[in-house]
Amino acid sequence: MTGIAKKSPQIQSVDPVWEAVRAGAQDILDREPSLANLVLASILNHDSFEAALAHRLAARLDHEDVSADIIRQAFADIVRDHPEIGEAARADLAATLERDPACHRAVEPLLYFKGYQAIQTHRFAHAMHRDGRGDFALYLQSRSSQVFQVDINPAVVMGKGIMLDHGTGLVIGETAVIGDNVSMLQNVTLGGTGKSDEDRHPKIGNGVLIGAGAKVLGNIKVGDCSRIGAGSVVLKEVPPRSTVAGVPAKVIGEAGCAQPALVMDQMVLVYDQNG
Repeated sequence: MTGIAKKSPQIQSVDPVWEAVRAGAQDILDREPSLANLVLASILNHDSFEAALAHRLAARLDHEDVSADIIRQAFADIVRDHPEIGEAARADLAATLERDPACHRAVEPLLYFKGYQAIQTHRFAHAMHRDGRGDFALYLQSRSSQVFQVDINPAVVMGKGIMLDHGTGLVIGETAVIGDNVSMLQNVTLGGTGKSDEDRHPKIGNGVLIGAGAKVLGNIKVGDCSRIGAGSVVLKEVPPRSTVAGVPAKVIGEAGCAQPALVMDQMVLVYDQNG
């Protein structure tokens, strides 16, 4: 008996982040027709999240020195060779939506949030740096600093699920390393000490929260799931799952939760034991 071959059902790929971004864009279009050009050009005219991301960043970084078209094409080439950029950008967007109470739709970081846009610009610059395109990478760092007020050296190694709240004043030096699921606020510095070309910047573990205005200086390790209080100056290694605060920062207790970066509680009370 000859059977009739059955066609295998085609499985369509699902991109929930992209679908959520498109839904938010359509909502903007419906509610605010005056933003139609922005929404259509940035989101709805594109077939993929990566294409929309490259277009939006290029539009923000556009300058007479290097046009948006050149940047957009360069980013498209980078995404083709480094698909992990799209994965990391989705994780960063999901992290922002989850942790930032001012973010209500997936489309908002992509369209409006300069902290998110600065991190994604760095991801492209870092890929160019690794590919030997150092001058283009340095140009992106310079332009990002002008546009977003965020200065990240292209050599910085950065994990996924990064949330940069506000972004203004963030500075991260060349040999810094940042783990997964890290949250940082405005005016954070991950700086070096001295003028040597050696490893001289902080190593930030997974799940770390760095409060507004905190400075972490030197080749020191900040342990996983630790918390650095706002305004602190960290000069020594931070143990995992601990809270440090003060100038200079000292360990004042445990982190207070399993992953401080997800909770976003940067308010740390430091009691004077002699008071």
